[in-house]
Amino acid sequence: MQKSTTDSASYVPAGMPALDNSGRSTSFFEFWPMWLIYVPVVIQWLLLAVRYRSLSLPLIANPGIPLSGMVGVSKSAVFDLAGDTAREWILPWILFEVTGQPLESQCAKAKQALSVAGLEFPVVGKPNIGCRGAGVRLLNDAAELQDYLQGFPEGGCIQFQKLSQWDAEAGVFYVRDPEKERGEITSLTLKYTPYVVGDGQRQLSELVAADSRAGELLHLYRSRHASRWHDVIAKGEPYRLVFSASHCRGAVFRDAAELIDQKLLQSLDKIFEDIPGFYYGRLDVKFKNVESLSAGVDFNIIEINGASSESINIWDRNAGLSTAIKTLLQQYHTLFKLGNISRKRGASPPGLMALYRAWRFENNLVKQYPQND
Repeated sequence: MQKSTTDSASYVPAGMPALDNSGRSTSFFEFWPMWLIYVPVVIQWLLLAVRYRSLSLPLIANPGIPLSGMVGVSKSAVFDLAGDTAREWILPWILFEVTGQPLESQCAKAKQALSVAGLEFPVVGKPNIGCRGAGVRLLNDAAELQDYLQGFPEGGCIQFQKLSQWDAEAGVFYVRDPEKERGEITSLTLKYTPYVVGDGQRQLSELVAADSRAGELLHLYRSRHASRWHDVIAKGEPYRLVFSASHCRGAVFRDAAELIDQKLLQSLDKIFEDIPGFYYGRLDVKFKNVESLSAGVDFNIIEINGASSESINIWDRNAGLSTAIKTLLQQYHTLFKLGNISRKRGASPPGLMALYRAWRFENNLVKQYPQND
């Protein structure tokens, strides 16, 4: 089992392989505007729409959930489909609707809901509709819960989820043809939440600026850690810069295709046999160590993302632009193929206006969510 270290250049949570920070810190396209990366995907989408005679075929690739989970779909939609076998792997969660009631009253109701569900602090709070880690926080106590509720938009829905016993995290992309019994793991990527380690002399701002990667992403961290930006971090103290391991929040991704194993695939096949109507997406998982992950044991599912989820190995610093674009094109071609199978089985593709309305709804919500940890 990988031990945690206390060197800022290599600190990782227990269970994760050492993080090699030598060489370049990012790929040259890693933080390009997202629309620019997806221009080839849009062109391919239009060509495939002509070939398959439908602009919206990908929206029924996962017929069990609205719009295949493309946009504007609740995080709990896939969880709700899960049977008893699949739920054994999913960290327990509950939903909580934010109303216009007084803050103290809402906080009391939230604490009662957590207690009834057997969830104790610390607990993870995340918007039930959202993307790219928006609004996700680790809530350590009732005071942080109240602060989170205060910043949440009225009418929004929070998913409270049990905190995993493990810190190691990965994104595993899974695809299965509905007409076949076995699926395929198309990528496996380790997700590192960045840390700096105090030396008892420098302020947090100085530690971040001195880090080979974090120093290039100061705009991501300055406002998030404003309350401690000028604090001196104690010698040897690891300070986590990001809780939600999302790429756009500053998390570090490393392609780990070598960890893909038939035993892991067997476990995922059993899980998705028990989630009807879901054939394509990325699981975000917490795990004990890389050996157990490859063996398909000792991991928790924290989220299952649908049609718009990326094969996040494209954000590895060593990924080439041509490889990244090829991967995205393969993903969306797969969505058309799966959508075509669903159409032959009787599903009807929705109109693109439904996709636009869902995007607009989600986009408006995301703007109102509390700041991330």
